[in-house]
Amino acid sequence: MLEAAATGFDRTLLFTLPARAARGRLVRLGPVLDTVLAAHAYPAPIRNLLAEALVLAALLGSLLKDADGQVTLQVHDSEGVVDLLVCDYRGGELRGYARHDRARLDDLGPQPSLDALFGQGFVAVTFDLVTSGQRYQGIVPLTGDTLAAAVESYFLQSEQVPTLIRVAVDCSGAQSIAAGLLLQHLPEGEDGRERLHTRLDHPEWDHLAIIGGSVRREELLDPALSLEALAWRLFHEEPDVRADHGPPLTRGCRCTADYYRQVLARFGTEDRRAMVGDNGAITVDCAFCSRGFAIVFDDL
Repeated sequence: MLEAAATGFDRTLLFTLPARAARGRLVRLGPVLDTVLAAHAYPAPIRNLLAEALVLAALLGSLLKDADGQVTLQVHDSEGVVDLLVCDYRGGELRGYARHDRARLDDLGPQPSLDALFGQGFVAVTFDLVTSGQRYQGIVPLTGDTLAAAVESYFLQSEQVPTLIRVAVDCSGAQSIAAGLLLQHLPEGEDGRERLHTRLDHPEWDHLAIIGGSVRREELLDPALSLEALAWRLFHEEPDVRADHGPPLTRGCRCTADYYRQVLARFGTEDRRAMVGDNGAITVDCAFCSRGFAIVFDDL
């Protein structure tokens, strides 16, 4: 049964519903979200978009059984007002970045649609499993009114796993909050990624989708309502709800001078010499955290 302890912000609740052959995830971001968003002076529509993407990355990352694995969520359209949105999760660490055209964004008004922001974009979800060395990637068209709807389509098209995702975002106050629910029907068990031809009209899933779809925005965002209490509120009629916590969520940009030095060392001497600036160093900017690194090579 669920415990009464509150999870607070920047936590993930993992739960299973054995009687329904289902699993679920609940995530609520607070300080970590503010830290990621503070790296750039994002206008409100981009803050909301990136907050939703970070919740989705956390939900997807919580599905990993490989503790060292990574999930990357990327939305791309070279012609879009937002031409690149990328978030990833690894071991509880989250990072994200959105590249956009501010002038074109301002022309769209205060609440632009997803289609207006991305146009004919696509969503790529990549699972990198370090332990086995395997990589799985699914690419689907950006469809629906939200990023959450697009990721639901990914599970339907790429994995054929019935999935419901709900995300709520509030970046209007002094502290930004974003939260989400992911619910999946796994009649053949959780292990393995070779689940094909799952029945999408299974009666157990119909029931779960109705219950999960009833979650309200206010419930997801309410810091006074613990993730455990929310899961119990939704699924209290189930005979068994088994819950556990995922790792604490942190802002985890992995940029360091040593890392960039190793990357640059792969280039030839002449190529690196062409990169050197007036300060005698190769300057590398990290888009995720908005930090710059001046890398000096003695042989240049």
